[in-house]
Amino acid sequence: MKKKVTLLLFWICVSFISAAEGAVIKGVIRFEGTPLAPKPINFGAERQCAEYNAEKPAFYEEIVVNPNGTLRWALVYVKEGVSGEFKAPEIPVVIDQTGCIFVPHAAGVLAGQPVLFKNSDALLHNVRNVAKETATFNIAQPIQGMTTKHFFDQPEIGIQLKCDVHYWMSAFLHVLPHPFFSITDEEGKFEITGLPAGTYTVEVWHEKLGIQAETVTVEEGKPANLEVFFGSVS
Repeated sequence: MKKKVTLLLFWICVSFISAAEGAVIKGVIRFEGTPLAPKPINFGAERQCAEYNAEKPAFYEEIVVNPNGTLRWALVYVKEGVSGEFKAPEIPVVIDQTGCIFVPHAAGVLAGQPVLFKNSDALLHNVRNVAKETATFNIAQPIQGMTTKHFFDQPEIGIQLKCDVHYWMSAFLHVLPHPFFSITDEEGKFEITGLPAGTYTVEVWHEKLGIQAETVTVEEGKPANLEVFFGSVS
């Protein structure tokens, strides 16, 4: 009897994992043309910021073309085709201010998921959002190690985060109604997992290069590969 119960539990676990994994959309976002040379940040009179970055120069991250010709920090998400409601994770997404730079430069969260803004520097920063749908705020963080938790309840793509004390500091937060999204990495790769089989509109959003949309059909156990090309900004 014990053996039968063990086998039954094993089958339930395997079935649950398979259902949870669902279908997968993965691929790369590529850059066509000759990329501009990375633009170094001029910290001006902010000597402490310059000292933070003395060993490794800091660059603007508006357009980051990886060594393999792909784009970093692009949002890839399912825009149409998803139904149902999704519970937001309780674990916060952390956006740090370290070395007078927002880290990471781009992040995504589910609506209702906490975002933890942190100041790791020993100087004043503030976090101000530039949004269309979401209520605006301006959070001062004058103390090193200070954290402020904030909830974004309204989905919105492309919420800009700025520090008014240090004009070059900028990042983007994407608030989505579902977990089917990904931010491209240092190889331009993305992966969206757990989708039910079906046909979806997938949108790629980049802060400078614009938006592209593709229709993708996915099947359980058969990943769909997507490759999208962006040209240089005009």
